Amino acid sequence: MTQPIWAPLTAFTAALLIIWWLLRSRLSIIALDYPGGRSLHERPMPRTGGIGIHAGVILAWAITAPNLPDAAWAAFAVMLAVSFIEDVGGLSAGWRLGVHLLATGLFAADLLLEAHGWIAAAAAALAIAWMANLYNFMDGSDGLAGGMALIGFGGYGVAAWLSGSTAFALLNFSVAAAAAAFLVFNFHPARTFMGDVGSVPLGFLAAALGIVGWLQRDWTWWFPVLVFSPFIVDASATLARRLLKREKVWEAHRDHYYQRLVLMGWGHRNTALAEYGLMLACAGAGLLAMTQNDAAQIAVLSGIALAYLAMIAALERAWSRFKVVAREHGAADKRR
Repeated sequence: MTQPIWAPLTAFTAALLIIWWLLRSRLSIIALDYPGGRSLHERPMPRTGGIGIHAGVILAWAITAPNLPDAAWAAFAVMLAVSFIEDVGGLSAGWRLGVHLLATGLFAADLLLEAHGWIAAAAAALAIAWMANLYNFMDGSDGLAGGMALIGFGGYGVAAWLSGSTAFALLNFSVAAAAAAFLVFNFHPARTFMGDVGSVPLGFLAAALGIVGWLQRDWTWWFPVLVFSPFIVDASATLARRLLKREKVWEAHRDHYYQRLVLMGWGHRNTALAEYGLMLACAGAGLLAMTQNDAAQIAVLSGIALAYLAMIAALERAWSRFKVVAREHGAADKRR
């Protein structure tokens, strides 16, 4: 029984110590996040937390020795390398997206091409690349992306454990544990950000391990989507809304629902706590629904979809009222 304890504990301890050391060393300035068009912070912040997260994950995986496809290791390494280069020196969006698609394409082809055909492999490659990038888009408020990793991969771990895939469960619990260590330094007021080197590989792992778990029959196809739906719905709905408005979707913005909540006065802390509640509800509903028959599963998923539509409608109304009040206050200030 020592292995189930030591793998996640190793991830947590290693991530905690490495992030702590990076914050106190000269390396804390190798990658700084300056306030910009999509930022909610007001001063430059180190974005090296992701280095600690994934160092802890890799050390824990050295203990568990998970039997993952070689393509998974290769794609994960590519995501780490490209994201680190982006954090330190910067890369064009075209280069980043091209490398992401190449890595996810090779991974999807290795897992799905022979058994499921090229259409399934191509769709999976695009979905994984989207998940990697949307996770990065959603990493814009203190504690948010770290909390999604803690709860999302924790949900994966519980599901895999219940299905009897102990090594795979430990792999996911280790990611969750490393994210918990990061939250020590990232929950509001944050002292470090995870950067692209943290968020992009985490998004890749969320999608890739979701597919691996499905292929291993640890969970049904919709479970990973539901577990990470707080991020998937926000990012996808925001992209769709901006496309309909013919906005330049590649430009930085503060139009995600979580950003709107912060700007409307919820603040980083309350926004994170509200999102944690939603994440826990989705993971719990997924774990519970998988034990039910097909009709019950459809009912649960339909109910959650309706709840998301209601939340989006409520947030759109609140945001419209907020903008009206802000314009009125701005006009009043000008008259003074």
